[in-house]
Amino acid sequence: MAGITYESACLLCENGKIKKIADKIEERENSDGVVLDVKGAWVLPGLIDAHSHIGLFEEKKGKVGDNSNEMTEPITPYIKALDAINPMDAAFHSAIKAGITSVMVGPGSSNVVGGQFVFIKTNGRCIDDMVVLEPAAMKVAFGENPKTNYGGNNQMPSSRMTIAAMLREELFEARQYSESKKAALESGESFEEDFRKECWLPVLGKEIPLKAHVHRVDDILTAIRIAKLFDLDLTLDHCTEGHLIADEIKASGFPAIVGPSLASRNKTETQYLDFKTAGVLARAGVKVAITTDHPVSLIQCLPLCAGIAAKEGLGVEEGLKAITINAAEICNVASRVGSLEAGKDADIAIFDGNPMETFSNCLHTIIDGRIVYSADNA
Repeated sequence: MAGITYESACLLCENGKIKKIADKIEERENSDGVVLDVKGAWVLPGLIDAHSHIGLFEEKKGKVGDNSNEMTEPITPYIKALDAINPMDAAFHSAIKAGITSVMVGPGSSNVVGGQFVFIKTNGRCIDDMVVLEPAAMKVAFGENPKTNYGGNNQMPSSRMTIAAMLREELFEARQYSESKKAALESGESFEEDFRKECWLPVLGKEIPLKAHVHRVDDILTAIRIAKLFDLDLTLDHCTEGHLIADEIKASGFPAIVGPSLASRNKTETQYLDFKTAGVLARAGVKVAITTDHPVSLIQCLPLCAGIAAKEGLGVEEGLKAITINAAEICNVASRVGSLEAGKDADIAIFDGNPMETFSNCLHTIIDGRIVYSADNA
């Protein structure tokens, strides 16, 4: 994906990493490793969903299994998705069965600031062992969701103006906190750390991005404006009307995580929802990933969503990138996942055809060098 494409090749994994890719690799004597002969198959990097609520909004559990939003306080940067993800959510098996090996998981969009995302592998029982990057992003949300949740209860915010103002105020105070801490450390003075502000330091230092829930043009532009004001990194998640301002998004330099396009236009913000959005943005030069926003669209539909986007203008190569290397780069984990390269994690998905085609099947899913799914044993 990121470099050489092989018509036929061998791939060697050791200790959870890809050790070598070559036309031919001699089998080692006395080796007790597993050899998979997948002649004629598509061997790809494990697929990645760059925006999900898997394990936070559990399948089969209803309200009891919904831990995706803290809806009693509009500014909650200090909460972590890591503390609420249930690896026993049935959706994790669905993801693995579809060749999805890693996901970006975090709070929903009820709050102006929702909390911290984490990037995890899809296989495991202990969430701490599944983590690739934590924190991985800070969730912020614009538009109808924060308005409806709080405005309807006679609380702030009840308008888009207030959402933006509250976020600017929070970022302003976080920046003041950061500067005060830095000055104190440099002078050797004592400094009392604030739990509710410490979580902003990786954002202000551009170690992790703001992850902005934005659908409408005005919300997209407001998110860009605020990120530029505070010199922050930003991902434009959903970006439903992004195709209407593709040039402006390109000029911003920020990437887009598009979706869930396999969903209904059930609110005003999604009236222009279209699978063409990803292709329009990509042709404008925007780096694009595709998301299901699980459970809004089921996570196992990720390759299908990429396939429809490919048909609607994104193209086959960019469609595959949108659920592999582009997603990894946008999520700041491309040093480990997203492409098949020596030194990277041995996360591999093997299909009997192009995974974006409806009738293609995932034959094997490999995570950290271990076969975690085989169609023959399903």
